[in-house]
Amino acid sequence: MELKSLSSNWKRLQQTLQQSSPATSQKRKSNDSARHESVKRRRTPSSAITTSKGGKAETRERTVKRRKMSTSATSDVVHEVKEKLAATSIVEVKAETPAAKPNEGLSSAAEIGKYLAVDCEMVGVGPNPDHDSALARVSIVNYNGDQVYDSFVRPKEMVTDWRTHVSGVSAKHMIDARSFEVVQRDVAKIIDGCVLIGHAIRNDFDALLLSHPKRDIRDTSRHPPYRKFSGGGSPRLKVLASEILGLEIQEAAHSSIEDARATMLLYRRDKVNFEREHAKKWPVRVAPEENMEGDGDAKKMRKSKKKKGRK
Repeated sequence: MELKSLSSNWKRLQQTLQQSSPATSQKRKSNDSARHESVKRRRTPSSAITTSKGGKAETRERTVKRRKMSTSATSDVVHEVKEKLAATSIVEVKAETPAAKPNEGLSSAAEIGKYLAVDCEMVGVGPNPDHDSALARVSIVNYNGDQVYDSFVRPKEMVTDWRTHVSGVSAKHMIDARSFEVVQRDVAKIIDGCVLIGHAIRNDFDALLLSHPKRDIRDTSRHPPYRKFSGGGSPRLKVLASEILGLEIQEAAHSSIEDARATMLLYRRDKVNFEREHAKKWPVRVAPEENMEGDGDAKKMRKSKKKKGRK
């Protein structure tokens, strides 16, 4: 071929390439833009992507927020229910418990049962009433908080300080009060064989001049979890009732019935731990089987000897 024809063909090829290159570049640009958009779409935050639910479009961000709100609302409801249940349990106990009957003596309606709570009120006697005390009232309630026994007690010594603002006892209550001997006999008969609950119960025993097996005593003032409220010391009953039970007691004068019921509620609230701690000091007694068998053999030997002697 001649050079002229080659050059002309080359020029035509360049022209066609120039004409086709813009389209190719446009295609590349469009492809690049498409890819760029796809990258953008992939990098778009989840809050911009919409999802359909129930025929309505909702963003994932809103869905997450709603889930969080529903979860927090549920936890709030659960917390509120727990508080209501705790309050209801206390209110129900108070509502079901009949009104106190001061100086009734032994109740004919209430059952004694296995568990009893006792509380006493004192008055000041003698020349040093701040130091010397005498028994002035005794109250006992059962496991349900029902009044089992209540009596005012006539002190043998001269009362020099009634401590009415604290004890709730005054001179007028001594008109129908029982003698110390009668109350002591009644209380000893009631608590015999029972598990006795009290707050600083040793003071009550000292006032009654009575004793009780330590195995059958539960003292709320010595319960380790409750002593944390006073830094390891003996907590006040009023503080425990307020912090643990949500009950306000002793707002004015004390009531031994009210205090005994609060003491029983404190025991019931943590009964499992009370018994666990008590079992560490006073484990359950179990008679060995060998001794029992030995006793049986000894009895058989005695019987055989008696029969031989008769023959």
